[in-house]
Amino acid sequence: MSQLELTVFLAYSTLLLVLSFYGSHRIWMAYLHYRHKYRLPTPAGRFAALPRVTVQLPMFNELYVAERVIDAACRLDYPRDLLQIQVLDDSTDETRGIARACVERWRAQGLDVAYVHREDRTGFKAGALEHGLATATGEFVAVFDADFTPPADYLRRCIDHFTDPKVAVVQARWGHLNRDHSLLTRAQAIFLDGHFLVEHSARSRSGRFFNFNGTAGIWRRAAIADGGGWQHDTLTEDLDLSYRAQLRGWRFVYLPDVVTPAELPEDMDAFKAQQHRWAKGSIQTALKLWPAIRRAGLPDDLRKEAFFHLTANLAWVVMIPLAILLPISCVVRVSHGWFEVLLVDLPFSTLATLSVMMFYAISQAEQGASWWDRVKLLPFVMALGIGLSVNNARAVVEALMGYETGFARTPKAGAGGPPGAAPARRRSGGYRAAVSLQPLVELALAAYMTYGVIYLVRREVYYSIPFLILFQVGYAYVGLSSIYEGLRGQVERWTRVVTPATTAE
Repeated sequence: MSQLELTVFLAYSTLLLVLSFYGSHRIWMAYLHYRHKYRLPTPAGRFAALPRVTVQLPMFNELYVAERVIDAACRLDYPRDLLQIQVLDDSTDETRGIARACVERWRAQGLDVAYVHREDRTGFKAGALEHGLATATGEFVAVFDADFTPPADYLRRCIDHFTDPKVAVVQARWGHLNRDHSLLTRAQAIFLDGHFLVEHSARSRSGRFFNFNGTAGIWRRAAIADGGGWQHDTLTEDLDLSYRAQLRGWRFVYLPDVVTPAELPEDMDAFKAQQHRWAKGSIQTALKLWPAIRRAGLPDDLRKEAFFHLTANLAWVVMIPLAILLPISCVVRVSHGWFEVLLVDLPFSTLATLSVMMFYAISQAEQGASWWDRVKLLPFVMALGIGLSVNNARAVVEALMGYETGFARTPKAGAGGPPGAAPARRRSGGYRAAVSLQPLVELALAAYMTYGVIYLVRREVYYSIPFLILFQVGYAYVGLSSIYEGLRGQVERWTRVVTPATTAE
């Protein structure tokens, strides 16, 4: 090899090694999941007299889902004299009128439900939750985001786990109201299934730290206070408080059999906004809490798992230079035969790629999916994950640089209605995530990968083509989806402006 070829080879190998490091952790999660699969959480006892519970429903401009979540919360099967419901509405649009009217309707039926509106959105969701605690009367606090629809028996199936005085949180699994809406929502469902059916199960049942997911969970109010309360210096206030409470000795319980359906983002830009917030917030939390975790005297297995959990999104930063080097490394290795492939690509790609595919296949197996249903979407899931790397790497870099951004809510469409019904947002314009120039970068990377594929086909070197195609398809799908949605949004806005004038004529 020449000096340049050796440099490319070493850089490419190093990046693959880092990804393999995090890929091997997926294998470890799968191992812990199966090792503790039958270690089911059971309550320490039963409450002789049920405790008082406050249900908090934080929302901001949730025009299409506000009424649905309020109705679901008010239908919870729990003694009415022991249930308080707070609608914590920071909205600036018509949501205020819809939510207030819904609250008044339920209040007329005798429920203790209050509408709480803040003009000042300080702290965003964390600020709203903290504000609500000032008037909360429950010993336990359940939280549901606006796109969730808790089942009626939710509280009764969860509350007895708090008979253990050290339990701070009971977390339920997320379901998916609109899983089959599109290829994008099916892939998102698989991502979340991996988190809830493998990671959460592995961490909770093996005694590692895991996190309250911001919704579909119940907090012991005393644990919130003991952990330092809701803080808004990260974009993942749920992850932040979860670790602070567990560092104080509190235990969390995860109940995979209690499923709370929720809405998946149906637009690419909405999905990107959600992923950006989660990726950035996790790194912010890592920077904030790692010194305390390191000094806490935790067992090695807990500390190592906390490191992997909080820093997993660093892998996105590695993906960008890897994507740039991948076609170059293929060109360099064309003249060197199979040795470098066997030495580098085979073991590292197995850990970095196949381990992730295995992880998600396991999550689908846990739902009883057939062999074909487990694997048919996995190549697309991998491509989508790669396509998100520009978006999520930007989030991680912003966190590392201390660049502050506001809490960008995920637009909700009011999905999950009758079969064939179009979401309300599609009928009336609705909410959209912000549009940026990022899709141009994604499409540039897709074009770059296309050049690599064409080069390898011409040279009849086929063993690296599948990996390049994953990158090519991922970047092209994510970038084109964003551009299409941006153009469609422009047309919708133009139509709403022009149509009234045309009608008047």
